[in-house]
Amino acid sequence: MTPEGEAVVLYTLRNDNGCEVQVCNLGATMVSVKCPDRNGNIADVILGYKDFESYYNDPACSGKSIGRVANRIADGRMTVDGVDYNLETNNGPNHLHGGSNGFGTKLWEGRVETNRVVFALVSEDGDAGYPGQLCVEAAYDLDEDNNISITYVAKTDKLTPVNLTNHTYWNLAGENSGDILSHELRLDCSRVLEMNDVQIPTGKLLDVDGTPMDFTSFRRIGDGIGSEFNHIRDFRGYDHFFVADNWQQNILNVIGELREPKSGRKVTVLTSQRGAMVYTGNWLAGGCPVTKSGGRYADYAGVAIECQNYPDAVNHADFPSILLFPTETYCQKIVFRLGTY
Repeated sequence: MTPEGEAVVLYTLRNDNGCEVQVCNLGATMVSVKCPDRNGNIADVILGYKDFESYYNDPACSGKSIGRVANRIADGRMTVDGVDYNLETNNGPNHLHGGSNGFGTKLWEGRVETNRVVFALVSEDGDAGYPGQLCVEAAYDLDEDNNISITYVAKTDKLTPVNLTNHTYWNLAGENSGDILSHELRLDCSRVLEMNDVQIPTGKLLDVDGTPMDFTSFRRIGDGIGSEFNHIRDFRGYDHFFVADNWQQNILNVIGELREPKSGRKVTVLTSQRGAMVYTGNWLAGGCPVTKSGGRYADYAGVAIECQNYPDAVNHADFPSILLFPTETYCQKIVFRLGTY
């Protein structure tokens, strides 16, 4: 229970293939994913914490549903329908992940619908400085093909920006096994957004071919992590938005795959979103609470593949819009398909 007497609930979904997923109504968070390696050994392959209180004090947003707007908004400023808004700047000069009181910090209402868990949240007009009341649902499913599906649905009564994502960190060797630098990543993304020195898109799309951003075929994450290209070294690793090559509206497509050679585990990522922010856990050391296994995460302990729309889209007229009209329904899906190779 919270100090206010509200129930914090942990839900467990299991299938017949040895996979188990735990989700929590605090932040509509995925807190555990257990799955077998190529030899049948089970491990928890996502980062997380020892107790629910730690998820309130989690600068890494581990496993959380992020909103109202994921990623950064430059200088915390935006104009919506001719009105200027000043948002909290909680990441250097920028607004990040809906602010320090974003969706990942809130207690959602949870319910079970047959074999799925659905979390619901009402974000009131003015919440974190955003216009309009937004009603959001996050539905989690686990099927017998080892697909973890997350479906985000939202409705508003006033024009407002919406960009939702899940912020799970993967370590396919096990959450307490060290860094992910030897993991191999492939992305169906031939372009990446150029970033400035404070992690805001310049508006320019860069071709990844021949650069350290080229994950069009499998490559070790650690191989390019010290490169100076597009501020990788300045950011202490990858923290960049990759644009999906095969995006089609309302169509679920594979955007990439992460695999770990020793365990043989892999996760294929599918999404209806326009791209993914790849963040290699560059700042996990020091700030995170006590982990599930009783230790502390070091930098690069996990990698997040955050499927979403373009960052800072409210300030770039040529980016795909993230504005949601009262006549529309926001609906986006992310699937993490577990397996071995």
